[in-house]
Amino acid sequence: MSRDDIVPARTPLEDWLGRLAEARGAPGGGAACAVMTAISAALLGMVAAYTPDDIAAEQAVRRLQRTRHEATRAAEEDGVRSAAFGAALAMSEGPEREQAVRQATVEAIESSLAIGRLGASLLDDVHLLADIGNPHVDADLRVATETLRAALEGAHLTAEANLDLLTRHRKQDDELGPHIEEFERALAALAGKRSECDDVATSLRSR
Repeated sequence: MSRDDIVPARTPLEDWLGRLAEARGAPGGGAACAVMTAISAALLGMVAAYTPDDIAAEQAVRRLQRTRHEATRAAEEDGVRSAAFGAALAMSEGPEREQAVRQATVEAIESSLAIGRLGASLLDDVHLLADIGNPHVDADLRVATETLRAALEGAHLTAEANLDLLTRHRKQDDELGPHIEEFERALAALAGKRSECDDVATSLRSR
């Protein structure tokens, strides 16, 4: 499959950031949120690895490694969605463009929400490591939490903006109604996780 994006896990960081800085949109903000999620998972994994002789920490290391890999895959997949989204917006006006934009927007929202859910799944390990983590790497735990906070905020903003676009392209009594309602519920759930991460970050900064 031809792709306009590049894979973060197999690309030098400078090259990936250079592509992100270009007027391509693929990778874009969603992929950046996925990479931030991967960074948070990696830092949490480091804190867990520095917490010796603890079964819960050992389990967290393996769990966080899986999440990190999932996040890098999500970044790649979001880049593909972004490329399709940009191609749809670039089409000439007409019914075909309208349908393509609607479909691409649905897929873009699904991608952002999936990244948000992946980030939210890290909160259990944030709480765990806040309790049992090696205090000598407490600063890294805080950085991981603040990075996760930014990733959740970004995923929410991206999904919300695309949902607004989808709503503007909605026609009366069309098939988008159930999609929009589902996305609104998912956004509300993500906002709750974002608020939880805010609370944890505040608590870590004050201790």
